[in-house]
Amino acid sequence: IMDFYNFMSPRPEETTMRQEVVDRIESVIKELWPTAEVQIFGSFSTGLFLPTSDIDLVVFGKWEKPPLQQLEQALRKHNVAEPFSIKVLDKATVPIIKLTDQETEVKVDISFNVETGIKAASFIKEYVKKYTVLPYLILVLKQFLLQRDLNEVFTGGISSYSLILMVISFLQLHPRIDARNPNMNLGILLIEFFELYGRHFNYLKTGIRIKNGGAYMAKEDIMKAMSNGYRPSMLCIEDPLLPGNDVGKSSYGAMQVKEAFDYAYIILGHAVSPLARSYPNKDSDSTLGRIIKVTQEVLNYREWIIKKWGCRHNARIERNKGASEYEETFSQSAAVCSNEVSLWQTLAFCPVHPYIALISMDLNHFLMQRNFVGALEARKCPPQQHFIPFTHLILDFDCD
Repeated sequence: IMDFYNFMSPRPEETTMRQEVVDRIESVIKELWPTAEVQIFGSFSTGLFLPTSDIDLVVFGKWEKPPLQQLEQALRKHNVAEPFSIKVLDKATVPIIKLTDQETEVKVDISFNVETGIKAASFIKEYVKKYTVLPYLILVLKQFLLQRDLNEVFTGGISSYSLILMVISFLQLHPRIDARNPNMNLGILLIEFFELYGRHFNYLKTGIRIKNGGAYMAKEDIMKAMSNGYRPSMLCIEDPLLPGNDVGKSSYGAMQVKEAFDYAYIILGHAVSPLARSYPNKDSDSTLGRIIKVTQEVLNYREWIIKKWGCRHNARIERNKGASEYEETFSQSAAVCSNEVSLWQTLAFCPVHPYIALISMDLNHFLMQRNFVGALEARKCPPQQHFIPFTHLILDFDCD
């Protein structure tokens, strides 16, 4: 399990690629609505995403109704998405735009003015700190559901949020004696998770509650907090951030998930039994490999990402490093000039890459006299590259 987690955990290049997808979409949104705010939530925000996981974005702005069609048209116009991938789900419980990024094939969901996703991401991060085993179990279970097409609420499966709440509930109510060293028990915890939700959990009568340390509740009691006339779902999970919301209400294929968990429990139970040593499985190199697989297509996709975004990732690091140097140098130059040069004479001092300054000729002369050039020469940069008349503007872009 730990090997799988280390292998499938997000790599820096994958994070860089996804951030570029966000930046492209955000630029379109800002062009339409300059004051709009775009935030990331979901697995990309928590870091619990697989190579093929989607990106969840929410746009905050002042609209009476979510401007789904307007954004859809703008995304088409700028060729951000694959032509036939954009779908507007305006009848969904939470209206969204679904699309696939043209360049990366990453799927993106965009919603408007919905704060619950942001709060949920913060909530999950807190529980990741509390339960160190949570990320390991989540990535394995996500892959398990993904390869069985049970990971999308849109098709009846369970959402990542539902899955995470199920794991949290499991950890809350099933503490192990040696929980002080939980990483040693990952295999046992995974099998017991499958046993609980595949065999013993009563989906007909029981609901899951996370708040106040967690509990199993009679569905009737949970329904009291729900909207009037609301029918309980098969997978009933009380939203810890919004008690009147049943997180599993749209998972109409919950029984298929239950059957898949039961199957995994049987397979892993046999794999770790003493008899398994006498009958090795020649079709799998590992015990975990009996229930999950990583396709060659995914491996090729990750290799493509590393080749294409490796240099961009390094360039992003250099840009961030350059920005830090800029802040430090700007502060130093401001301190030197504050007592002897008029603010009106000082336009700016902005070393980017390699280093560029934009200053008045008076300040240029002043700094030359104060041997400020000597400090810059120590950085192996000729003075003429730094000091220029304020009537000229040099822009240096670190292009990929």
